[in-house]
Amino acid sequence: MVPQEELVLIERLKQGDESAFRTLVEQYQDLVYNTALGIVQNQSDAEDVAQEVFIQVFRSIGSFKSEAKLSTWIYRITTTRSLDLLRAKKSKKRFGPLTRLWETEEESPVENISDFNHPGVSLERKEEAAQLMAAITQLPENQKVAFILHKLEGLSYLEIAEIMGNTLPAVESLMHRARLNLRKILEKKISTP
Repeated sequence: MVPQEELVLIERLKQGDESAFRTLVEQYQDLVYNTALGIVQNQSDAEDVAQEVFIQVFRSIGSFKSEAKLSTWIYRITTTRSLDLLRAKKSKKRFGPLTRLWETEEESPVENISDFNHPGVSLERKEEAAQLMAAITQLPENQKVAFILHKLEGLSYLEIAEIMGNTLPAVESLMHRARLNLRKILEKKISTP
């Protein structure tokens, strides 16, 4: 059931209330940024995704039905936007040799996973986290999203099922396969000199 204060906020948003939009951004900016960062693993890209998410929320709030919680809808938009960005980057890599002919150094940022810095990761565990995050990038999309929402965002399997539009058993299966795949990836990395 959606809390009353959330229903009031949604109604104010639908009426175009700018202060309600500021409240929404303040309330959800960490959730959106941290989720995007977990998926795209680049601070600049996560900031871009966060901006896109709030623009989409602002534009689409009129069609939002209060059947689900607002946070569920925002998580769904965030994961979709993040995955869209990753797909676009993959597509760009395929045509990399051609695009490099036209782009300058500034237009081609070099990403370094060892510089990965997620707010939920302590400094002492940064190196381990960087290895884990590098391994997570190799997971299939659904496993990646489920794993990040559960392990980094602390969501329950039930919440993840709502966000991903899956059943609870499907999310449990995704998490099981994600753990197995991560174990294989990390063991392979350790055994390779």
